[in-house]
Amino acid sequence: MVKTIDLQLVRHIGKLSRIELSDEQVQTFGPQLAAILDFFGKLQELDTSNVEPMAHAVEIHNVLADDVTRPSLPPDQALANAPQRDGDFFKVPKVIGDSQ
Repeated sequence: MVKTIDLQLVRHIGKLSRIELSDEQVQTFGPQLAAILDFFGKLQELDTSNVEPMAHAVEIHNVLADDVTRPSLPPDQALANAPQRDGDFFKVPKVIGDSQ
């Protein structure tokens, strides 16, 4: 693991991230990135040999409601606030193809 974060490395990380960094930002982010790496170093010191691998840190349950069939809105009610309509359809400006 990298022990020091120099300005060249910060610029390289910015380039990989496709972020244009000013000189001031490079100066600011260097120590911040070094502190982040220090935190990861502390995590690596932990004994995780008895920890079971998991996909999530907390148990997750499906929170979606069951699908329930219901009658649809009648076209007149569904299109009541439409600025323009063509029969039972919303009428919108053409967005694909020729603009004429």
